[in-house]
Amino acid sequence: MSAGNSRVGDNRRWRCFSAQNSAGIQTLLDAEREAQKIVQQDRTKRIRDAKAEAQKEIEEYRKQKEDEFKKFEAEHSSGYKKAEEDANKEAEVKLQEIKDAGNDKGSKVVEDLIHALIDVKPEASEKIVVKA
Repeated sequence: MSAGNSRVGDNRRWRCFSAQNSAGIQTLLDAEREAQKIVQQDRTKRIRDAKAEAQKEIEEYRKQKEDEFKKFEAEHSSGYKKAEEDANKEAEVKLQEIKDAGNDKGSKVVEDLIHALIDVKPEASEKIVVKA
């Protein structure tokens, strides 16, 4: 082999090495892309899981606060209900007193009104009497 032939062989080996190197680089790039996909899918799953867990915690907290409010409302509204019932009873008693008074004295009041309208007694005003 001559020196010229040696160069040709080196070129062929270089091209072969370069092609193998290029294929290896491509394989590495493909593996990196696949790894990025897997990492992204894992991130997405973790985000979804965290969101679902947070939503669950929010619902539990909301239920707890609603229960506390209902308990507070039940403890404090009972006094208002009692006061309302007492006021209603008192109003019923007063209303009954008014009805009884109307039944007892109603005919007398009507009779007095009719007499006042029928038995007219004209009188001069004090202003007129003083001037005269």
